[in-house]
Amino acid sequence: MPSSPTVRVSLIFLAIALVGLLFADIAVTTSNPWRDLGNFLFGIATPNFFSTEGLMTALLRTVAFAFVGVALGSVAGFLMALAYRSLPVRIFCAFIRAIHELFWALIFLQFFGFHPLTGVLAIAIPYAGIFAKVYSEILEEADPESGRVLPPGTGNISAFLYARIPDCWAKMRTYTAYRLECGLRSSAILGFVGLPTLGFYLEASFSQGLYSDAGAMLILFYVLIATMPLWVRPKLLPVYVLGAPFFLGEGLPIVWGNVQRFFTEDIVPAPLRNGEGLTGLTPWLSDLMINEAMPGIWNTLVLTQIALVATGILSLLAFPLISNHFGGPIRRNAGHVVLVIARSTPEYILAYILLQLWGPSMLPAVVALALHNGGIIGHLIGRQTNAIKLRADAAEGFNRYSWELVPRVYRSFLAFLFYRWEIIMRETAILGILGIYTLGFYVDSAIQNIRFDRAMVLILITALLNIGIDTLGRYIRRKLALQTMPTC
Repeated sequence: MPSSPTVRVSLIFLAIALVGLLFADIAVTTSNPWRDLGNFLFGIATPNFFSTEGLMTALLRTVAFAFVGVALGSVAGFLMALAYRSLPVRIFCAFIRAIHELFWALIFLQFFGFHPLTGVLAIAIPYAGIFAKVYSEILEEADPESGRVLPPGTGNISAFLYARIPDCWAKMRTYTAYRLECGLRSSAILGFVGLPTLGFYLEASFSQGLYSDAGAMLILFYVLIATMPLWVRPKLLPVYVLGAPFFLGEGLPIVWGNVQRFFTEDIVPAPLRNGEGLTGLTPWLSDLMINEAMPGIWNTLVLTQIALVATGILSLLAFPLISNHFGGPIRRNAGHVVLVIARSTPEYILAYILLQLWGPSMLPAVVALALHNGGIIGHLIGRQTNAIKLRADAAEGFNRYSWELVPRVYRSFLAFLFYRWEIIMRETAILGILGIYTLGFYVDSAIQNIRFDRAMVLILITALLNIGIDTLGRYIRRKLALQTMPTC
């Protein structure tokens, strides 16, 4: 068994995570974390749905930003998917999806300000890169036989529209609907940078100790996600997409002079802007790399690897919650609720809540990343086990879990895990905005100090790091012959 390539790779990643724990800042620094946790749970149990003025407006704007951003991203992504074989297109898509939505929002805030365009573009741009990659994979997997039944002389465009698209439509529609759920989570966390979505009011409630208000917001968000199959209907989508822009709010007017100054002055490295030339650029870049980039990269990598292994462990523990091979319908329904809550809560919100309860360290980030991603993978693997037929004399209990089911789903589990590796890296970097010393911490500090040139270099490093992890993940999946599956 240890000679299996999948087992060897798993043990290597486990060892890396254990070594990373030696260097990680894992500590609870609050004076009474159990009391704070109790107050938060009490707030969840006693939600106050009527105290926060503008809560329903925030929910409506959360939905509006998601619909507009995902709609624009899907259209742009589809157009780029048609030319995805082109290397420049693939590089461009990899770059824009490697930058987290919050980083895009921080960039656009500097020249668009608190305008709806900031939130829309922050979602649409990275999602366009994601859609382009996934749509291109779906189009490549289309059945070539569908185009051969067309009459001779049919043009390429007609063949594409009448043969290829219908064959791919179901998968593209399913993934777009799944990405809309991701868009709602992305839209919610945009409130943490000041946009009028749910995260704005959630942060305000926590900072004031209004746990019942925060509990009400989380419950409403869960209800919003859980009821999507009821209110997101194909016939209503055109109405939602056309109506959503009218509910984004007006925001502050755009000062186009700020846009010009940002691109011509603010992001130009200080030595070049001050006329020092390349002579001054070397020490400037060296200082940035030594004091900010390298510590940020190290902490980002350490936290990512610990969170990745924690996600894997939690996924393997979670999938029996919804598997038909364990327990009865009552336990499985309860398990569904648990996993829906875990995967529906954005990592950023989970980390923010845990930071308030446990204090600033890597521990809240690890737990938040593992809960969210473990909930997603556990749900997908649990559903996969439901399709497995066991013998009548199959083992029961732990033996069924360890000897019957885990070996059969382990390759799919690794495929999901390595697919989400790059996503965990993106989230790890952005969690630095909350005070954890990952790359996001140094990006946010540079922006707060109006040093946009340093911030842009750090964001570029973050994107390159994500691209590297994505490339390595695809290489491992290919070497292990793991099937790749798009997940949110």
